[in-house]
Amino acid sequence: MSPTKRLRRLGAALAIAGGATLFWQQSVGAGIATANLSVTATVITNCTISTATLAFGNYDPVITHASASLDGTGTVSIACTKGSTTPIDLGLGNNASGSTRRMASGSNYLTYELYQDSGRTTVWGTGAAGLTPAAAPSKVARDFTVYGRIPGAQDLPAGSYSDSVNATVNF
Repeated sequence: MSPTKRLRRLGAALAIAGGATLFWQQSVGAGIATANLSVTATVITNCTISTATLAFGNYDPVITHASASLDGTGTVSIACTKGSTTPIDLGLGNNASGSTRRMASGSNYLTYELYQDSGRTTVWGTGAAGLTPAAAPSKVARDFTVYGRIPGAQDLPAGSYSDSVNATVNF
């Protein structure tokens, strides 16, 4: 037999023997042990809040708004964890006098109010006077209209009046 054939046969025999050894090693003590791995996570309640300006426009104390109110709208948007019920509060603003909201121009004040409804009957405040929308149907942002009103018959000097109201979502 040629040396090449002998090497091939020897290689084949070693491969078979090695396989048998491998099989024998795997077969001896072939027990199995198992355990369950616990996997947990906690979905937290979380929210974001943003606002769009309530810009009333021009207030004319002499003719147009001598007796009529000036209305405007703004928006509060919240995105919260699905299923969460999250009240939205609107503070009194930086220029309030007691519970009266006021915009300021220097030392002059233009009173206004913020409401939850288009009829402007339910004042939007904090706590029990805040808005509590239905539970979030998803994490997608929801918009809530803020209805504002400047009462007519205010006698004020010309100027640019403004205020800043803190909008809070409680979660």
